Amino acid sequence: MKQKWQSKIKLKTRTISFIFIFLSLAFVNFLSPSNKKNLTKNVNRYPENFSINKFRFSTTNPIDCINHANENLLTGNPSNALNDFHQTSNLLLIKPSFALSYNNSKRCPNWVSWHLSSSWKGNAKRCNCFTPDKDLPYNFHKVSSTDYSKTGFDRGHLCPSEDRDLNQELNAETFLMTNMIPQSPNLNRITWVALENYCRKIMDKGNELYIISGGYGKGGIGSKGFAEQIGSGLINVPSHCWKIIIVLPDGDNDLKRITANTRVIAVDIPNNPNVKSLPWYQYKTTIDDIEIKTGFDFLNKIPDFIERHLESTIDQHAIN
Repeated sequence: MKQKWQSKIKLKTRTISFIFIFLSLAFVNFLSPSNKKNLTKNVNRYPENFSINKFRFSTTNPIDCINHANENLLTGNPSNALNDFHQTSNLLLIKPSFALSYNNSKRCPNWVSWHLSSSWKGNAKRCNCFTPDKDLPYNFHKVSSTDYSKTGFDRGHLCPSEDRDLNQELNAETFLMTNMIPQSPNLNRITWVALENYCRKIMDKGNELYIISGGYGKGGIGSKGFAEQIGSGLINVPSHCWKIIIVLPDGDNDLKRITANTRVIAVDIPNNPNVKSLPWYQYKTTIDDIEIKTGFDFLNKIPDFIERHLESTIDQHAIN
């Protein structure tokens, strides 16, 4: 009886393997010659430590998946995040809209990275559909919108909703809770949103932006006072929120077009109500300073001599 049962299991396993191989070959044969060439080309350009078998994407087109990763992680992976469920404090997730490193011990992202250009813009309405991220591994806690309820802190977007209004699907993706950190209402609704609006204003003048953002430290001040954690003690409240913005004129071969003269804006803003007393540009700093505070290595895909110059410079452009 036992041998018959084992034989049935082996037969089913072989059948499933055969079906998988058949579908894989069918997919490759279905691709046009140009798509096959692009797939090979783009795999070679994929971020370090990438394994296509480890990823679960929102899109079913593998070429699109690879291009999204290239686009939203153009300047590098600052924490060397990996898509491996053992990486509980530094899990890499690739979305069509953005890339992120997730920290399960803090229940929030270490950073979120995305590309902003006119090609991402449209007329989709803000969905306001805050949702747990089902792409997190089974062993991760999935934060829900209610974890922020009555805490005195806002669900602060890192990749903004308005940066992804090309269609409803992309907009909804920005409402995943893996894109949120607890922000003081005055920071989220006044200072932070003013910086987000300024980024889109730059874009409207014929530019594209590569942006990465996150928080560091422990403990902020919300509408109900100081807190180090919210949501039954699960979600870390950062003491500061930071953002790094690389500005390029619209064009192609973006990584090669970043030079020592490229405009870079870096801000480091306290997570408390008093930030509204100053405009966002009063919080400008250097990337070097943010690296010291976070331990991350930004712009690591850029040649060293250009990286060193950009990271040590405070943006001096007039804000208008």
